[in-house]
Amino acid sequence: MVFSALIVIIAITSLISYNAFNDDRLLNKLLFSAYQIKHDREYYRFISNVLVHVDFTHLLFNMFSLYFLGQALESALFSDYGQQVGEFHFLMIYFFGGVMANIYGYFRHQNNPYYRSVGASGAVSAVIFAAIMWMPDMELFLFLIPIPIPAFIFGPLYLAFEYWSHKRGGSGVAHDAHIGGALFGVLYVLIINIDKGKEFLNLIF
Repeated sequence: MVFSALIVIIAITSLISYNAFNDDRLLNKLLFSAYQIKHDREYYRFISNVLVHVDFTHLLFNMFSLYFLGQALESALFSDYGQQVGEFHFLMIYFFGGVMANIYGYFRHQNNPYYRSVGASGAVSAVIFAAIMWMPDMELFLFLIPIPIPAFIFGPLYLAFEYWSHKRGGSGVAHDAHIGGALFGVLYVLIINIDKGKEFLNLIF
């Protein structure tokens, strides 16, 4: 049986999130708080928020997205780099994607004690966009849309929507984290294989 970091991540995240649903102390300990990072030096909060979610819907949506796109990315990385190096790249994309997703929020809210953020959306976005860059011609199915959308079309449209939503504000969703994670996923792929960027551009133009 081939070890899968993806399955381990989903299992641990689901377990901790489930416990945090009914344990405010655990939730408050792990959530992202730029204020506490700066003033209490709780640097672990840059990444610990990927382990907790606000409810089952939030958790299921993130883990569902992570499973299907993460599985495709993991398989592609295994094929090109072998299992050990492939898992290393996958873990780097996921966890550093989670960290980078919080950078903008940190600088914007570091003096706001009331700002809170939870969920793995930023890390999941990093995986999704790394998969899009690696396999830009794959087809994605979205909720409520019965036709497949090519990844190289979905990616730019998704980023445009997230940017618009971020500027509009008032949704209670950390769209900046989605954008930050997505951009990290793209950048990581370009660093380890610049040819993937060329393939992506060739499909668009």
